[in-house]
Amino acid sequence: METIEVVASSVEEAIERAAVQLGVEASAVKSEVIDQTKGLFGKPGKVTVKAWAEKVEAPKPKAPPKVVETAPVEEAVVVEEVSEEKPKRRTRVKKEEAEEAPKAEVEASGDAPEEKGEQADVVASEEDAEKLLGVLRSLLAAGDMSAEATISRLNGRYVHIDIDGKDVGFLIGRRGEVLNSIQYLMNVISARHLNNGVRVVVEGDNYRERRAEALSEMAQRIAAQVVERGEEAVLDALPAFERRVIHQALVDFEGISTYSEGEEPDRCVVIAPAG
Repeated sequence: METIEVVASSVEEAIERAAVQLGVEASAVKSEVIDQTKGLFGKPGKVTVKAWAEKVEAPKPKAPPKVVETAPVEEAVVVEEVSEEKPKRRTRVKKEEAEEAPKAEVEASGDAPEEKGEQADVVASEEDAEKLLGVLRSLLAAGDMSAEATISRLNGRYVHIDIDGKDVGFLIGRRGEVLNSIQYLMNVISARHLNNGVRVVVEGDNYRERRAEALSEMAQRIAAQVVERGEEAVLDALPAFERRVIHQALVDFEGISTYSEGEEPDRCVVIAPAG
């Protein structure tokens, strides 16, 4: 019986690789995990598997699949996270339930709570930016991430930091969840250690810009459907800065109004017929 060792990011992947090397189906591979390590920031770890093949009967030939003609599908949106299920639709709510204005949304995702006594006119300095950049670089190094952080610009009290590199996809995560978490952590650190009202915006591979463009286009399409059908559309739950993108994208759209409802983290935008 031939036995081999395979290193992969998961047991399933290791079994697939072993099947190729042994020249058998994956279902015929027997395995034993020898070693396993975990990765950070969503980066997969490594697993070492001892594998061998078990004799199985040759599978019966399968009948060729039937060919089914399908209608052509539309090209997917560049930012795939926006391509989600269709928004829920419902009859209109009472006017008093829709009084919330877009201005109630916060300025950016991941902001730490404001400190008491914080000055309104805060301007981030180069020194502030360098301290925050050093903290983020230390976090990336501690996570063994192949990524580099650089300061892109200072805008009032905001320090904008860009992350780029091989592992930037892991640092963005699904729908930017990891990126938002890193930004929140950086703002907590800024509030506790700088204590001067400076805030951080963390960007990765222009994700936030591309996401905002895709959300704006989606909002325009759904708003047109709301006008046509005369029914509200309830979008999926979104973080605060993405809800604000939806509100701003539809400010001048005739025949509709927007408001937010629900509690965090399940707060969502409702696009409703005006009037």
